[in-house]
Amino acid sequence: MTKRMFDLTGRVALVTGSSTGLGKAMAFHLGRQGATVALNYARNAERGAETLAEYRAAGHNGDMFRADVADQSEVETVVAAVAKTLGPIDVLVLNATPDQPQKPIEEYDWAFHQEMLDFFVKSPYLLTRAVLPGMKARRHGRIINIGSEVFDRGVPNFSAYVAAKGAQRGWTRSMALELAPWGITVNMVSPGWIPVERHADDPAEEKEGYRKLIPLGHFGSPADIGAACAYFASDEAGFVTGQTLVVNGGMTVS
Repeated sequence: MTKRMFDLTGRVALVTGSSTGLGKAMAFHLGRQGATVALNYARNAERGAETLAEYRAAGHNGDMFRADVADQSEVETVVAAVAKTLGPIDVLVLNATPDQPQKPIEEYDWAFHQEMLDFFVKSPYLLTRAVLPGMKARRHGRIINIGSEVFDRGVPNFSAYVAAKGAQRGWTRSMALELAPWGITVNMVSPGWIPVERHADDPAEEKEGYRKLIPLGHFGSPADIGAACAYFASDEAGFVTGQTLVVNGGMTVS
């Protein structure tokens, strides 16, 4: 029987920050492609349980795991728990994110900058270091960072977030070359603004103003990001590493 494209059957994927928003869409899409998915939340247990019930009702395989992925001990614990419950991690999707308020630099303090770095530099480092022994032993792995178009667009009043996302992209490029000899790919998916649950109360005029700038003329959907992750996770992307796929309807071109 011919194998379908982007088939992830037999792979175990950990998607951080996946109880809601884009992370949830990524986890569901990987599950739809046959992966066994470890979903993750940090604080909202009720929402985590609801998401897991929805995920399983859709017929996907996996489980929900609680962890603050910027905490070293919790990272080590959750990676071990996923391996024990579902199997060794083959695909790591680094999606977890804090709130991202826009304000001028005078209104930021270093603690806010540090939080951005903890999520987008420290967390990828901790999680990758934790899964690498298994990936190196199997000589296979997929590490997928979730970036943002803000780095390419240089969005004002967003300097802490933009700087951290820039660091995450640089880390992606360096790690891609470092891990290539083990058959491990490291790539980045960079979404544009795709409204999800947390944007429900954003002003309609702000959303419409952004939509008018999109060359394709409409917002993307969370499923668009899920599909990009499924590609990078698949065998079809086995010769692609160190790359950034910007999913934003043409808002930036390169």
